[in-house]
Amino acid sequence: MYRRLDDMTSVAGQLLPEQLQAIADAGYRTVINNRPDGEEAGQPTTEEMARAAKAADLSYHAIPMGQAGMTDAMIDHMTTVLRKADGPVLAFCRSGTRSTLLWAVARARLGDEPASLFAKAGGAGYDLTPVRSLLTKV
Repeated sequence: MYRRLDDMTSVAGQLLPEQLQAIADAGYRTVINNRPDGEEAGQPTTEEMARAAKAADLSYHAIPMGQAGMTDAMIDHMTTVLRKADGPVLAFCRSGTRSTLLWAVARARLGDEPASLFAKAGGAGYDLTPVRSLLTKV
């Protein structure tokens, strides 16, 4: 199940390689993997996901965010991907939470107002409280 954050970006829990063609068929152009390899047994690797994305003609970006949280490099990468996306983006992690948090900080860097980001994330069932301070320091 995908949760729409805004007109260009949705988030999801773990995706599988065999789902990427259907994601492309649904109109998505870019997939962002925010899950580190090896986080859970049986999880597809970044390499497997990248191959499946290429076969589905999707732009694929790995921006893994583990237990240590987000870094400036992750935020910069996410900001660049969102700014350059040529169509709808689907970001995923285990539950969609990390993808949503990273999306919000990147969107704040692109000029979105924090209140708007809180409303959009909240409408999709996510809470941006953990990154509140990062949304106002851009």
